[in-house]
Amino acid sequence: MRSLIVGAAQMGPIARTESREQVVERLLALLRKSAERACQLVVFPELALTTFFPRWYTEDEAEMLSWFETEMPGPETKPLFEEAARVGIGFSLGYAELSIDENGIKHRYNTKILVERDGSIVGKYRKIHIPGHEHNEPWRPFQHAERLYFEPGPEGFPVWRAFGGIVGMAICNDRRWPETYRVMGLQGAELILIGYNTPLHYAPDIQQNPLQAFHNHLVMQAGAYQNGTWVVGVAKGGVEEGVESLAHTVIIAPSGQIVAQCITNGDELAVAEIDLDFTKLYKDTVFNCDLYRVPEHYRLISEQRGVVPPPE
Repeated sequence: MRSLIVGAAQMGPIARTESREQVVERLLALLRKSAERACQLVVFPELALTTFFPRWYTEDEAEMLSWFETEMPGPETKPLFEEAARVGIGFSLGYAELSIDENGIKHRYNTKILVERDGSIVGKYRKIHIPGHEHNEPWRPFQHAERLYFEPGPEGFPVWRAFGGIVGMAICNDRRWPETYRVMGLQGAELILIGYNTPLHYAPDIQQNPLQAFHNHLVMQAGAYQNGTWVVGVAKGGVEEGVESLAHTVIIAPSGQIVAQCITNGDELAVAEIDLDFTKLYKDTVFNCDLYRVPEHYRLISEQRGVVPPPE
């Protein structure tokens, strides 16, 4: 048994006026609670250092960039890295990243990092499936302008050898797409860490509003089962700046079953001891990819973007 005790560190709302230092204190409290429960890895949500700022449209670059981190760790986040190393807990953290390339061009990513128990960064993932819209849409009760703030990550879906297994990461809308899990599954992923900020009001189709929690668990449970992997899905929930967001943080087994779940919409820790070898029961049987996959018949998945119906 390759045992790993994982903490899913759900967060409640972060106010627009909360400083990075105030938020990091909340993260430290969750980290210390994780240490009390013998966790070896704690998973924080998407954009865990700030309020969910894409709900506001802006054309002011300085205002936009104020939400982004230019280094990790930085002065405000360094205490989190130091405390994690002191107590011997690794973590995964979502944040907005400003990256400047060799040509001086600025790139804005929705990013998640994986940090080992000694405080070293072993992996970085940049969100690929960017939802929402790019232009101001005043008909909405609030904006979902992620496509204004972020560009898709360029590195695909990597995995890393860490915490005694093979670990991958995804962010929010990535969890809805089966390709996310499959690409990591084909690299042997045994544990996928996901953070999300999901408003309960979906303006383009309000019929989906009461199904948000169902859809959230549906996609992650299916991804876990169909790829024989553990999945940890962690929310920032509650009513944040007048917008109610989904909580329902979970730890899901390779069988698709939920083994731990948060029951509030605030700062809360769900903990489970997981067996990374349990993944083999699915990877080596019903989802033995080497034996059963026929990729020559799946070309549309990678070659075609939109839907092309058959001729009439």
